[in-house]
Amino acid sequence: MPDTNAVLDKMPVAGKYRKYALPLAVFILVVFHAVGFWGLRFSGKPEYFQQLTPMNLLLTNTLLFAFHRRWNAAFILFAAVVFAVGFFSEVLGVHTGLLFGNYSYGAALGTKVWEVPLLIGLNWLMLVYTTGHISNLTRLPWVLKAILGAILMVLLDFFIEPVASRFDFWSWQGGNIPLSNFVGWFFVALLLQVYFQLAPIYKQNRIANWVYLVQLLFFIGLYSQL
Repeated sequence: MPDTNAVLDKMPVAGKYRKYALPLAVFILVVFHAVGFWGLRFSGKPEYFQQLTPMNLLLTNTLLFAFHRRWNAAFILFAAVVFAVGFFSEVLGVHTGLLFGNYSYGAALGTKVWEVPLLIGLNWLMLVYTTGHISNLTRLPWVLKAILGAILMVLLDFFIEPVASRFDFWSWQGGNIPLSNFVGWFFVALLLQVYFQLAPIYKQNRIANWVYLVQLLFFIGLYSQL
């Protein structure tokens, strides 16, 4: 697949407006999450906005990967592996209680395969990719970057978990979020962060940091309202 930015450079009109792409994408990202936050907390019809969760997740990923450069075989393999590892770790978790604890998915995240929403694999990919980019902003050795990326994923999950239970994303047996969830998340995330660091893929995406930040603020906001 050709480099989108290289193609734009050869198109005078498109190149002229390319500088507005990032601000516009961030604006769209913020607006959609702000509307989602208002809908879930203040609209009086949270169930309607819960049904829009898959669309929001797909939009976020579309914006994120529209800014990715060099869609080569290495990146496609990376995306496929992270999607698969994330998805099948959840399948294992749902059916056995291993890795994360005993939980089950609700209807809010859309179509399921083996009782796990397909979008969960995409969510893992988005989180590994964005936190990997953030950790690369540091000058740490790659091993410490991988650990930092995993910590950032667990940090986000800490705020997601109570919100997920409240809005039918997933629910925990007995209603309590076990420590094993965060431990399991860390080790699966660490494995994928190591892959991110070692994979020969392009690792400069201008919107990746914004995606993580908006997601974090969104779930902190919902968490604070529970």
